[in-house]
Amino acid sequence: MAKIVIIGAGAMGSAFALPCLDNNHDINIVGTHLEDEFIDLLKKNNNLHPGLNTQIPQEIKILKFEKFDELLKSNVELIVLGISSKGIEWVADQLSRLYIGGKIPKILMLTKGLSIHNNKYELLVDKLERLLSERKIADVDISAVGGPCLAAGLANRVHSSVVIANKNIQTAKQIADMLNTSYYHTSHSNDLNGVEVSAAIKNIFSMAVGSAKGLCSQNVSNEVREKNYLNTAAALIKQSIHEMEIFVEHLKGKKETVKGLAGLGDLYVSSGGGRNAKMGSYIGEGLTFSEAKKTKMEKVTVEGADLAKEIAKKVNEDFDKKELPLMLGMINAIVDDKKLEIDWESFR
Repeated sequence: MAKIVIIGAGAMGSAFALPCLDNNHDINIVGTHLEDEFIDLLKKNNNLHPGLNTQIPQEIKILKFEKFDELLKSNVELIVLGISSKGIEWVADQLSRLYIGGKIPKILMLTKGLSIHNNKYELLVDKLERLLSERKIADVDISAVGGPCLAAGLANRVHSSVVIANKNIQTAKQIADMLNTSYYHTSHSNDLNGVEVSAAIKNIFSMAVGSAKGLCSQNVSNEVREKNYLNTAAALIKQSIHEMEIFVEHLKGKKETVKGLAGLGDLYVSSGGGRNAKMGSYIGEGLTFSEAKKTKMEKVTVEGADLAKEIAKKVNEDFDKKELPLMLGMINAIVDDKKLEIDWESFR
């Protein structure tokens, strides 16, 4: 039995506690400084999580931020980060404050992200390692989870398959074995870059695949569209995988990872009706990004669009439009706020 602390009481962090509990680990969720009221409400409602519409088992300890220091200093074996990508600097501050001069436990990241730092691509795992290093915390061992796993499904113990990635294959296997259950099926990989890049950029390609419905609606009836848009979606999925392989190799990952859970698996789930796919559908109909955001999804975070804005300049510098016609078509439609143009003739 290991002591595991999940930082962040959101949907995925809370759902992830289930396979930890079912492996008989000592599992604790500690909220961020912004989640005190949320945790009060959670406990008031007998652990019914509003983001999951599911009760969190009472055996899982859910604590407010005031217990953060005490909990993290109590022989923790694994720290799981269930915070948003925007909270990475905050969590680096908190961890460095506690572990300065000491050994930090292994870290497992549920959060995905890709950004630009000093005109270079930077994965979220690398960003956290850099931030901790700048705060005098060295020898950090960070793993990541990839694959198609919706939080509500996991919270209800629906069969889900994921891959645990670490540059050290033995560490990846150790963590995978810690978490594997009869419903949470874990594999392991040493292709940390491939898993993380796939997980991040699939949000852009989810918008691209999601555009299939919208593209069909321009010249056929709703009845024909609903029955036949999958023709278009299949072509877009095939091209997405091809371009993801190119991009993953560019960032020193293995292209075969793209055809696994972290790439194809996650793309399949994400393009089936999530926020990114929904935005893609509106863009496919002929709306610009700003029009779709204002009239259809004003208060909804669209991760793929945020990523497109972050990496647009660098991707346009590094790749020819003939090389990544779908990715650049979607990125530039968002950044330039123009109607989507897909160069079908450049598909491979």
